[in-house]
Amino acid sequence: MKKTKTEILNALLLEQNGFLKTSDAVGNGISKTYFMDFVKKSGLIRAAHGLYKSRDAWDDGMFVIQVRYPEIVFSHETALYLLKLADREPTNYSVTMKTGKNATGLTNQGTKVYKIRDTLFEEGLTTMPSPAGNTLRAYNAERTICDLFRSRRNVEIQTLQSAVKEYLRRETKNIPQLLRYAKGLSVEKAVRWYLEALL
Repeated sequence: MKKTKTEILNALLLEQNGFLKTSDAVGNGISKTYFMDFVKKSGLIRAAHGLYKSRDAWDDGMFVIQVRYPEIVFSHETALYLLKLADREPTNYSVTMKTGKNATGLTNQGTKVYKIRDTLFEEGLTTMPSPAGNTLRAYNAERTICDLFRSRRNVEIQTLQSAVKEYLRRETKNIPQLLRYAKGLSVEKAVRWYLEALL
């Protein structure tokens, strides 16, 4: 039996932990007019441009940023937190964008923005859940460690050391991949030195 428009929207809302994007509604053949009517009737709150949330949904700052800026990838300290390689959620999120992209909107709201050329942007790109359970684009552990080495002037040494130590304790660590990324990101010497000191 074909689902009604309201059923489709309710299913999306449930699937996305109480968040609903205008683009998802339109992608499912629902007009913006019908969608806005649903938003009103359901008492949804506008979380960002084109993103609404139910009143009982958890706030999810990371997901809101990603919906507003779909071209970003969570990286550095924020990726560490998502990977459980750091204990505390960073006060300011860190993201990576391709060189040449406009980051003014993000930097104005206190987000740390790193830029990288197109050829290296997708290295280690993966998806993982936000603390509220929404899917985010972030870098894997190996890429994140290399990023911290690349930006070590802007990263607390304690953060870098703790992350590397925690990473090396993990059974899922992939040293060959770590070194491959380190070479591509021009931090191989520093990474090797650290590994030799800690392994």
